[in-house]
Amino acid sequence: MGHMDKNALLNALRAEDFVVYETALFLNTHPNNIDALNYFKAHKEKASALRGEYESHFGPLTLNSSASCDKGWNWINSPWPWEKEAN
Repeated sequence: MGHMDKNALLNALRAEDFVVYETALFLNTHPNNIDALNYFKAHKEKASALRGEYESHFGPLTLNSSASCDKGWNWINSPWPWEKEAN
């Protein structure tokens, strides 16, 4: 996977997270659907890879991110949600 700019990478991650969440909702009512389960797993892996790429280049997305611990307390190095750069 090639390096994307920050916004493109974040948008790709949002799309994958949306697919994962929506597929999980479908699986709640169709737990034996193997195709849906495989679809869920594939997109969960894509989301995880995108999250890892984003965090390795731009810092942690959540407090639970391992990037917060690996390089010191870098949670505060990114713009805060209300800052222009974050939007």
